[in-house]
Formats: sequence, structure tokens, C-alpha cells
Amino acid sequence: MSVIVLAEHTQGTFRKKTFEAVQYAAAIAQSMGASVTAVALGSVADSELQSLGQYGAAKVLHVADANLDNFSSRAYTKALVTVAQKEGAKVIVALHDVSGKAVAPRVAAQLKAGMVAGAVSHPDLSKGFVIKKTVFSGKAFAFVNITSDVKVVTLMPNTFAVTKGEGTANVEKLDVNFDDKDFGITVKEVNKVTGTVPLTEAELVVSGGRGMKGPENWHILEDLAGSLGAALACSRPVADSHWRPHHEHVGQTGGTIRPNLYIAVGISGAIQHLAGVNGSKTIVVINKDPEAPFFKAADYGVVGDAMEIVPRLTEAVKKFRESHN
Repeated sequence: MSVIVLAEHTQGTFRKKTFEAVQYAAAIAQSMGASVTAVALGSVADSELQSLGQYGAAKVLHVADANLDNFSSRAYTKALVTVAQKEGAKVIVALHDVSGKAVAPRVAAQLKAGMVAGAVSHPDLSKGFVIKKTVFSGKAFAFVNITSDVKVVTLMPNTFAVTKGEGTANVEKLDVNFDDKDFGITVKEVNKVTGTVPLTEAELVVSGGRGMKGPENWHILEDLAGSLGAALACSRPVADSHWRPHHEHVGQTGGTIRPNLYIAVGISGAIQHLAGVNGSKTIVVINKDPEAPFFKAADYGVVGDAMEIVPRLTEAVKKFRESHN
């Protein structure tokens, strides 16, 4: 019996969210007296695959088909189902991100498995297989008991701290019989953002809204983010107005993030925006409108002009860092 985890990678490199998923699967495996088998798809170096052992994977099954370098939900599903059947898996873990949301429900349907999407807790095995998840756009929690023999779980990224341990996973090659319909979509071009912290993995995020008045003022947020080592984000109106690129848009219709610190500047806090950021550990709101809805969700709030407050905050951060170096 084993716990299977989909080990996502970016151009052959594993990132924090993958280590978190592997570690989460390892915790489940330990409580069930099972072992963890990670599944890596596409082109990844053996040394990179072996590193998953430091986060709890006993074995890595590598499907090295180069066609898998570009995501295909059908092909990924076939690979995961093949591994689950081969390993006699009782639990399959994936991330609650773009890939996981597309693959996990297909896997659950084919294996006739119950599923929890967006888990934010380890399973409580004393009451069956009960997992906590957010509902109603993060405004409440639900506790779901999966009673099927095989169980599928997608983990909300940045829910648990990642701890690197010792160990090396055994890597085995696996062939899966794909056919043309598994790769029904042809990828012509991929444009990737470089040189920035991926929003989904960022522990610190500085975000701006219409209160910034225009793209010409964004440099003060860039300075703050740079001093903190944070990623930049924005509200939907900002992205729709082309002040900032759409990949920075967070909210119900954008990205969902769970950083340790989220600083919202000039954002009113509409429910659609809150849906994408209310999983943040600490929320700081800077807004000149004392009645802004965001203050109700904030851990800390500052009422005032962002053009005056943010530069002073940046200066304070820089002084603090200099004094502690």
C-alpha cells in the first residue's frame, strides 16, 4: 500500500509547493503505515528526482516521455491512474493549482474515489478520513469525510511549512502507453515570467489597487517589495486597466495565494478580491478610506495616503535590515 503524490516541476526543477505536497503525502503515509511514491512526468534529471527523498518520498516513478514537458490533463491523468493501479495506492495527493484542479477530478472519477479539493489540514484518521477545507470563497470551513476505498486530495499550496530532511529517493523509470488522443492539444509557444518570485509560492506579497491612481506610481510598491523580498500583486481593475500584467492579478477571477504576509495598498477589499487572499496568515491594509471593507479582514490597518505611508514604510524596512546585518 502506498500514497501517491504528483510531483510537479517547472522546466525540470521542483519548487517549494512540490516539496510541500510530498511532505504532506509523507505525513499521511506515516499515519497509515504506508510509503510515499512520487510521480514525475516529463524531462527531469535523476539528481533532482532523488532530492524528493529529503521531503519524504521513498520512491520516484519517472515517466520520461518528452511529450509530457507540456501539460496535458488527459496524459497526466493516464500516468497517475497507471501508477495508482500499479502501486495499489489508497491515497493520491496533488496540488490545488491549475494542474491539480484539472487532473485530480479525472483521476478520482476513473478510480471511483472520493475527493477533497483544497485541503488545509492533515486527515483526522480517528474519525475516518476527515479533512478540513475552505468553502464559500474562504469565508468558512468544511470538514469532509472520504469513505471510499481510494481517496484523492488536492492540497492548498503554502498551507504547511516545508522542512528539508535527509534521504534519497529510489528512482525508477516507468513506461505508460499513451496514444494520440492523450495529447490532443499542441503547444505552439510558452512565455514565462522570469526574475520574480512566483505569486503562488511567495511568502511575502505587496499588492496594489486603484487607489494607486495610475501605473506611474507603482514604483513605490516596487521599492517596498524589493526591500522586503516580496512578490508584487494587484487587484482586477488594475490588471483590466493594463496598469500591471494579468499574471499579478489575485482574487476570485485571478490567482489564489496564501502568503505569510499580504500588504494591500489602495485596495477597497471587495469580496471577489478577498476570495483570493483571505488565506494569508497576516493581512496589512493601507487605505485612506477608513470605511474600506478590507479593514474588517485586516490584522493591521493604516488609514492614510499611500503615497506618503509606503515610502516611509520602505525606509523603515531598509533601516531595520541595515541594523541587523
